[in-house]
Amino acid sequence: MRTRYIRNLKEEQHPHNIGTKAHALGFLMKRGYRVPPTWVCTWDAFSQFRKGDANITAAVTAELASLMQPHTAYAVRSSANVEDGQQYSFAGQFKSILKVTGIDAMVAAIRTIWESTAAPGVQSYAKKIGIDQDSLKMAVIIQEMVAPKFSGVSFSRNPITGMDETVVEAVTGSSGALLQEGVTPQRWIHKWGEWIALPEHEDLPRDTIHEVVTRTKEIARAYGKPVDLEWAYDGATLYWVQLREITSLRNLNVYSNYIAKEVLPGIIKPLVWSINVPMVNSAWKQFLSELIGDLDIDAQALAKPFYYRAYFNMGVIGSIFAALGLPPETIELLMGIYLEGAEKPSFRLTPKMLLRLPRILRFTLGKIRYARKFPALFPEMKARYQAFCSAPVDRLSEAELIAEIDKLFVLSRQTAYYNIVVQLLMGFYNMLLKWQLKKLGVDFTCFDLTEGMEELKEFDPAIHMLVMNQQFRQLSDGLKEQIAGSTYKEFCALPGIAHLQKELTRFLERFGHLSDSGNDFSAAPWRENPDVILRIITTSQQAENQSARNICYEELRMSALRRMLLSPLYHKARFFRLCREEVSFLYTFGYGLFRTCFLALADKLTARGFLAERADIFYLCRDEIKTIIEKGHMDPVHAEAITVRKREIQECRDITLPNTIYGDHPPPLMNHTGSRLKGTPTSRGYYRGAVKVVRGIEDFAKVEAGSVLVIPYSDVGWTPLFTKAGALIAESGGILSHSSIIAREYNIPAVVSVSGACQLKDNTVVSVDGYLGEILIHQP
Repeated sequence: MRTRYIRNLKEEQHPHNIGTKAHALGFLMKRGYRVPPTWVCTWDAFSQFRKGDANITAAVTAELASLMQPHTAYAVRSSANVEDGQQYSFAGQFKSILKVTGIDAMVAAIRTIWESTAAPGVQSYAKKIGIDQDSLKMAVIIQEMVAPKFSGVSFSRNPITGMDETVVEAVTGSSGALLQEGVTPQRWIHKWGEWIALPEHEDLPRDTIHEVVTRTKEIARAYGKPVDLEWAYDGATLYWVQLREITSLRNLNVYSNYIAKEVLPGIIKPLVWSINVPMVNSAWKQFLSELIGDLDIDAQALAKPFYYRAYFNMGVIGSIFAALGLPPETIELLMGIYLEGAEKPSFRLTPKMLLRLPRILRFTLGKIRYARKFPALFPEMKARYQAFCSAPVDRLSEAELIAEIDKLFVLSRQTAYYNIVVQLLMGFYNMLLKWQLKKLGVDFTCFDLTEGMEELKEFDPAIHMLVMNQQFRQLSDGLKEQIAGSTYKEFCALPGIAHLQKELTRFLERFGHLSDSGNDFSAAPWRENPDVILRIITTSQQAENQSARNICYEELRMSALRRMLLSPLYHKARFFRLCREEVSFLYTFGYGLFRTCFLALADKLTARGFLAERADIFYLCRDEIKTIIEKGHMDPVHAEAITVRKREIQECRDITLPNTIYGDHPPPLMNHTGSRLKGTPTSRGYYRGAVKVVRGIEDFAKVEAGSVLVIPYSDVGWTPLFTKAGALIAESGGILSHSSIIAREYNIPAVVSVSGACQLKDNTVVSVDGYLGEILIHQP
């Protein structure tokens, strides 16, 4: 049976030997998307050509003559097995020939593409990325040319930031101007039913761009992955001419401080981070693993510090969302991204969630039953914490203190887990109660859930401070004046106020572990600042309560049957509200014990000359402290770390950071003066360096290692420059321009379509933001 070398993509079954690009086009065809008539010359023909088979050209010519129209124009493109891979694209390495007419010209174009595999540039590229030249297989796409009025590319997700938005770039005429010639395209961004970016002048009808957006989203859903597409519009019909997965998003980490600012606000010192983050994150991992199964995530990876501020890794959290069956775009809602559009994502049930629903229900019921143990569990855990307080830490050795800290870590991680469970159960019952109250016409915010719960007063320091203030106000003016001018030590020695002194002593025993931040044990707690507490008690003024009284449970108007059904829900909500206060108070109390232990350790290290002052211990991590104690001496690297971290924290104390950070490297601090240029970000990263402006080959020699390469555009011939560059700025181009693709492959940040970039002077220092598309010009 004679070998067929030319295959029509309309065939039901596509052979394996047609290459990545052709398989993607076949996918579009099978799902009914309009693709120009397309054939593929399989890589079996290329294999014969590479072996020197003299008959292969004649065989291919004969097949083409029976299939192709002699006067129709075709585009002849590569479809190699190595193209559009997950790491490397071979962008621009192989030839593409447009407007090919006639069989002889078509065969010549196919041979040109075959021969391009042996070009020096391709061989150098393949060697660089570790691909054996002999493993390269080349199929060739033969596609009827569309006479486009407009053409372009579209992305189902932002390929730089990974955000849930559709990006479209377009030019007049053929896409060759966009992909090869570096022409600056018009650009649209569509998100959740709204246009969030539009070109200054629109040449294309908005309806056409909207169709591109709609179809791009459809194709991505069908493909099951984020995609980028090439398309052409002839004035009447929209054609799709290429499909690829956006593989660059697979390992993209996006960090947000939207929630972190609430739970871990402000500067976080290294020691606090090394205790808090692994402890709390491992508690969350335990909880989520019980909910959805084993999670292949590192608890440490859930959060990352940037300039000593906490950011949560939304990429990792997004993978957890995906495991739960939630749409991945809903993670953006947790990042504080709000946009009132018709397509705004919501926490809706999905088929995957429904499959997990039985496990989730079993988990929830198990936790509700487990909660019955809380009334007995909390006193037991409190007693375990009290045991830490009873031991005189100053008498313990360094090794014994480390052992106590390790035990405290385990206990506090368990308490953090209970804190998570109780908070969520309280929220669950509040949600159910809110739903039932709504049926009665009662707003949950106007309902007094805690009416008559005297137990809650034990956890509210404000109530106790108010009582002491009232006692103070009842004293004689002379005593009040004496107390107001006293330190806490002097206050304790004053006669005639034994009752107030006893109340304040009890208050500091009960609430003395509290501080400005319950998550920062480097902050001095109230018991270390009793003068401040005394000032508050003597200067507080009780505000007049003019708010309306909330409705309580007994005042609800409902039938006896409904009250009987509502009563268990009401009491469960109250129970978990009390549990929340108890476990939160217990966790904060236990967490504060880390300060006691570490300061005792710091005193010993200071006495041995390892630390200049006891507070220096907060600038070391837990493992670093263990290393110092195990070795019995202070390495210079640790002493230097304390100095550097102190300086860094002081320098970045007042900086303003973005709410969202893309990638694992900290963004440059760009909050100082200097002019800026703006363009389109096309390759991720941050970089600061000196500019070298290259307008042509005569300027190649001046590019040095680490230069910020500034160019008007680029093609394959400019590729060697990218091996030296630290970043790229181009005056023209789009996301799929040659310069952008190569920058991504060389992992250097790139910003294109930067008007006036080539007017920069050589050696000007700039900072390039490959996420936001900003270039800051530093003043000399």
